[in-house]
Amino acid sequence: MIAKLAFRTTLLVFCSCSCSVAVRGTPASAQSDASLPQRIQNIMARPEFAHSRFGIEFIAEDTGDVLYQLNPQELFVPGSTTKLLSEGTALELLGPDYRFHTRIYRTGPIQKNGVLKGDLVLVASGDPDLSNRIQPDGTLAFENEDHSYGGPDSHGLPGDPLLVIHEFAQQIAAKGIKRVEGRLLVDNTLFPEGERELGTGVAISPIVVNDNLIDVVVSPGASEDAPVQWKIAPQTSYVTFVNHAKTGKAGSKTTLGYDEERLNPDGSRRVTLTGSMALDAKPTMASYAVPEPSRYAATLLMEALREQGVRCTLAAPADSIDFKALAANDTADKLVAEHVSPPFREEVKVTLKVSQNLHASTTPYLLGALVAHKDTQIKQAGFDQERAFLTKAGLDLTGAAQSDGAGGDAFFSPDFMVHYLRYMSTQKDFDLFYRSLPILGKDGTLAKIQVASPAAGHVHAKTGTFSVYDALNKRLTVTGKGLAGYMDTASGQHLILALYVNMVSVSLDDPDATQKIAGEALGAIAAAAYDAPLTAAPTPAQ
Repeated sequence: MIAKLAFRTTLLVFCSCSCSVAVRGTPASAQSDASLPQRIQNIMARPEFAHSRFGIEFIAEDTGDVLYQLNPQELFVPGSTTKLLSEGTALELLGPDYRFHTRIYRTGPIQKNGVLKGDLVLVASGDPDLSNRIQPDGTLAFENEDHSYGGPDSHGLPGDPLLVIHEFAQQIAAKGIKRVEGRLLVDNTLFPEGERELGTGVAISPIVVNDNLIDVVVSPGASEDAPVQWKIAPQTSYVTFVNHAKTGKAGSKTTLGYDEERLNPDGSRRVTLTGSMALDAKPTMASYAVPEPSRYAATLLMEALREQGVRCTLAAPADSIDFKALAANDTADKLVAEHVSPPFREEVKVTLKVSQNLHASTTPYLLGALVAHKDTQIKQAGFDQERAFLTKAGLDLTGAAQSDGAGGDAFFSPDFMVHYLRYMSTQKDFDLFYRSLPILGKDGTLAKIQVASPAAGHVHAKTGTFSVYDALNKRLTVTGKGLAGYMDTASGQHLILALYVNMVSVSLDDPDATQKIAGEALGAIAAAAYDAPLTAAPTPAQ
């Protein structure tokens, strides 16, 4: 989809020759000895940025001294650098050791013959990692190209995507339950379900199984015009896939999408995969975002229970369920299954490393429900918590605007961002925050940026991208690209950086064009500071 693309890489900003600039360093004749301002100017002068606008700020982490500024007070489209605020706030307010408890209760007695005379109710806790991210050592795994974004470099994590669901079913069977005479329910009332996050279009919900996705890895058929081949995980009756996608000529463009989605009376879905895939194309992830996560989770649990020999049925889609009344059964003696998540610091790591949009978009809801304890206006309550945190930090909030957790509706100034990051560097959990950031040329959304640069491995920063389709020119306009975080220089200095470029036109023919042009440019600006002479900049004229 092109209207609003995922914010997973770097965030770009626009530069013009009339910009007010504060610099440090002495110009040198040779590029290898050039000052930081000259190095940055050489990057911004590239023809692809003729109509772009840059916003840049480098400061010293220990003193806050400005080392370079360009449009520091102007607002820029930041993309997923927004996640720095969402996740940093949540890390401090929920705490790094916070754990989600997802529980299943029964509403009636278990008879001697194993019949449960009542319902089974899964109470969603907001845990975003009911998936195969969970590792035996209690950490959460990730792949650099998250399955929510799809593409040929995403394969999905190994293991059972329904790991937690299968553990639930085993616990319930171990309680001696063989048949449920009531209904199988998912209580999703912690916060509202159904809003689509703006990056990948995944539905937000307090229940999140496999990131509310079904992984569909598509491969070309054996010959032109043959149907494409696919592997689907998890396999579930929640959705039936119909394959109308064909294999195209070698070298042709891969265009895959879902169409003709139909809701069946029983709550299940039917959807058609359309488009084409080049005969010589690599297998590609084409994840399907489930429209109703609670129904998806309930169906998966029902299927897992039946595998354990437990007979049960789902509530009818039209059932009106009073979950507040059912909550009277949420007592220790009625508990039949429970999953305790890894510590929250692991979730922050996943969200920042791969720029997981669903998880970040859920964060304001979690703050509103779990910190503010609200049951109405929950998202706003979450932002109220964030505002209080940022106000306590002494930050100038006139340089910030945010309306979702991931970065679809946000604007920040470079100066605001570097001062936020400097405040975070003083917090007790800073080391956890720092280690959760992508590393230049090494992992996460920075794995492919400046790989051969001497600065690779020395920049820990969040990327961000926001794009719209340019129908007039049949191109893509990168309205926002950003890179914000921390770096260690060759001389041992610790810097904080916020780099943005807005309004960059790139080709649609190369799916990596945004990264190659805008992402690499911001990476190059960061790398330019790695071994450049650094001195405090004079204060720019106002």
